[in-house]
Amino acid sequence: TMRSLALLLGVKAACILLVSSLSRTGAVNNSGRWWGIVNVASSSNLLTNSKSVQLVLDPSLALLSRRQRRLIRQNPGILHAIAAGLHTAIKECKWQFRNRRWNCPTTYSPAIFGKIVNRGCRETAFVFAITSAGVTHAVARSCSEGAIESCTCDYRRRGPGGPDWHWGGCSDNVDFGKMFSREFVDSGERGRDLRYLTNLHNNEAGRMTVSSEMRQECKCHGMSGSCTVRTCWMRLPSFRTVGDFLKERFDGASRVIYANKGSNRASHRAEPRHLEPENPAHKPPSSLDLVYFEKSPNFCSYNGKTGTLGTSGRTCNSSSPGLDGCELLCCGRGFKTQTESVTERCHCTFHWCCHVSCLNCTSTRTLHQCL
Repeated sequence: TMRSLALLLGVKAACILLVSSLSRTGAVNNSGRWWGIVNVASSSNLLTNSKSVQLVLDPSLALLSRRQRRLIRQNPGILHAIAAGLHTAIKECKWQFRNRRWNCPTTYSPAIFGKIVNRGCRETAFVFAITSAGVTHAVARSCSEGAIESCTCDYRRRGPGGPDWHWGGCSDNVDFGKMFSREFVDSGERGRDLRYLTNLHNNEAGRMTVSSEMRQECKCHGMSGSCTVRTCWMRLPSFRTVGDFLKERFDGASRVIYANKGSNRASHRAEPRHLEPENPAHKPPSSLDLVYFEKSPNFCSYNGKTGTLGTSGRTCNSSSPGLDGCELLCCGRGFKTQTESVTERCHCTFHWCCHVSCLNCTSTRTLHQCL
């Protein structure tokens, strides 16, 4: 009997260890799970904050944490903004890296960006920053458009701003966008390790980029179009501006390590873990800098383990010495050339009223593809 009891206790302990190890693994892989809601933005998925209404959730929303689902319920209309911001971020990522060996490939599975998010390289940093920026940007814009019930324009700027202008109009609510993005996006991160700190830092870098690029817009008032007085407000930057800025930060990203300066004798408490440059001669990364902690994989050839697709079949520019050129993009493997006929509408004429007639023009286009 004692032997059976000991065996049962042993099995129970093993099960507890297995469950705890699985939960730890799940915590690591929770990073970016919310990206899977990118295809959720449909009217049937509007979540109300009424406790009497049974929520009908899209299966993709199961990817969200309990806290993220609560945030969506508390802010009716915000799910569409999140999904729209994610769509914009993915589109911008693909555009910024269209000529690079890693061209921001995505899938239709819940793991939108593939295995790259489980690494700690520059590309991982950009993905986290651009998606966080996308949510911030879309939520801030939706607030000023009245699409989210829990926020409005930013009306805090009021009164004279200068000798010939004053604050007015509808400023984009970037502070609400940052606050919501911080609560929603960052809540998907778990742990206290280097990956956790770098992901949080890059999330914040995306948000800060949107905020730092806000610009003042003005409208003139006066007799006969004169600009006697101007009314001004703060406007979000275009998302292309945000993408360009983050791409520059990608090229100059800081490689960091997990650091702890030790205990503070005055308070007898250990200082919190933080990031510092791997090279002591480099200055600490700012809140706008992207950070990473491992070298990027080789994107030249397919590798199922790292999730890289390779550059075989990619279109390249045979006359360019840059990253989009066939020599660099094809990693020295060479390329094949083929011609194709393209028929397009041309010489269009508008006829009153009201139709347009066009001719069909055929041209020959030369394509170069990596072997």
